[in-house]
Amino acid sequence: MSTKEKTILLVEDDFLNRRLSKKTLIENGYIVLEAKNAKETIEILKKETVDVAVLDINLGENEQNGIILGQQIRDQYSIPFIYLTAYENPEIINEAILTSPYSYLTKPFKNIELITSIEIAVKQSTISQKRSPKILVKDQEYNVELSTDEINFIESEGNYILFHTDYKIYKIRSTIKNIMEILSESTFIQTHRAYVVNKTKIEKFNIKSLVIKNVTIPVSKSYLNNLIQSANLKLKAWKK
Repeated sequence: MSTKEKTILLVEDDFLNRRLSKKTLIENGYIVLEAKNAKETIEILKKETVDVAVLDINLGENEQNGIILGQQIRDQYSIPFIYLTAYENPEIINEAILTSPYSYLTKPFKNIELITSIEIAVKQSTISQKRSPKILVKDQEYNVELSTDEINFIESEGNYILFHTDYKIYKIRSTIKNIMEILSESTFIQTHRAYVVNKTKIEKFNIKSLVIKNVTIPVSKSYLNNLIQSANLKLKAWKK
């Protein structure tokens, strides 16, 4: 696989380990950016384009750990990341898995294992990006590319659109009509003049409403057929 112009952000508090991993990555054709803690990592992500982040879970005493950082990267930057760790504690491993890393390497690992994990992360991320359109949204003062796969449902609020995800609500100035032109009809359906939902996220429904992540969303008569025609999603009907 070509590594041309692929940039890796290497986050490791130990200087020697960071230097050795950087050497391996450069020898395999990657551009490498370095950080030794969460603060430096976020500063880099604000300024640079990164293809994959490689995160050590233990970033030193009194420092934010790599798992919390991984979750922040996933939620705010949608960048694939890989964990490096000396931990074999099942609780830590389970906590790490919940943040959806692309790989989890236990130290000591072979150079080929690191390179292979990065190549897989780059490839899978590229495939995911092709499948899922991005929408530019605001996260405080920063612009963030939101993958449509992350959207649970969309709500119209005056002149603004709210994108509800598992972890945050993003807001932009737009209309339901404009947003529907971007979204895939195979994934999203309008259920109300003020609501569009991700069909894959629906948990249950009836003729008046549906539920996504414990949130009840109205279904109006004029859009009921949209929902009924999507019944091939094998949803469980909800009866009051």
